[in-house]
Amino acid sequence: MKNQYCKIGAVTPIALNRSSVHLLQYQYENFLDRAAKSDAQLKDYFELKAQKLNKILENLV
Repeated sequence: MKNQYCKIGAVTPIALNRSSVHLLQYQYENFLDRAAKSDAQLKDYFELKAQKLNKILENLV
């Protein structure tokens, strides 16, 4: 029997190019939008995710 490797949880890095910046901006805006529409607990989570993406975007620019 051959060894099998599970890819669950594997992370593929995003290549730094123009489309990746647009993807990160879209995700940032999406998390802010979700935070505005959510209850208090989910709002905190989505705002935290948006803050992390904002830091990444600031470092790229």
